[in-house]
Amino acid sequence: MPKIRSVLFDLDGTLINTNRLIIESFQYTLKRHLGREVPVEEIVSTFGRPLIEALCHFSPEKAEEMLQTYRSYNESRHDATTTLIPGVRETLSALKKAGLSLAVVTSKRRGLALRGLRLFNLEGYMEAVVTLEDTVRHKPEPDPVLKALELLQVNPEEALMVGDSPMDLASARAAGTYTAAALWSALPRELLLAEKPDFLLTKITELLEICLPQEAREETA
Repeated sequence: MPKIRSVLFDLDGTLINTNRLIIESFQYTLKRHLGREVPVEEIVSTFGRPLIEALCHFSPEKAEEMLQTYRSYNESRHDATTTLIPGVRETLSALKKAGLSLAVVTSKRRGLALRGLRLFNLEGYMEAVVTLEDTVRHKPEPDPVLKALELLQVNPEEALMVGDSPMDLASARAAGTYTAAALWSALPRELLLAEKPDFLLTKITELLEICLPQEAREETA
């Protein structure tokens, strides 16, 4: 097993479940601006991309206009429809107790990313939060992951990125870190497997078996 000093996490779909929120936000926005009822599968296929890119998938001409509608609706429904992925708090606590540094690497805007973390009191576990505003290029480019590594002051081979989308895994692989696919993703499993992740997680607590030696797992149990 590799010696992991830092774990990087995507946010939406990996630590917090915003699937319902995102789907409803797209449905509301696309119905209002395009008069379209879009299948859930088509919406889910855009997961992991920066929002403006996802909106361009549906209408490049109206993407900027739709952006404002989406954000307004999404923020109004955020707290009521967001839930915590099972096992997240216990996992973060155990990793932190064992001395690993943790970070979030997300394509969300900083304000909304912090809102999601604070909703479940997760911000205190993170030594760095890399968001849309922090890099010019975004996932699947390596820049966001490299930014997190810089902030944490760790080498790529000492870090593991956990994500629920191919964008997360591609970004991390390009940056040189280990990768773990979150198989609780709303995206089809085969899309994650196509990125050839180093580890497959059926639940987030399995991270402890990868990152912590046996004695450390017993201490945090």
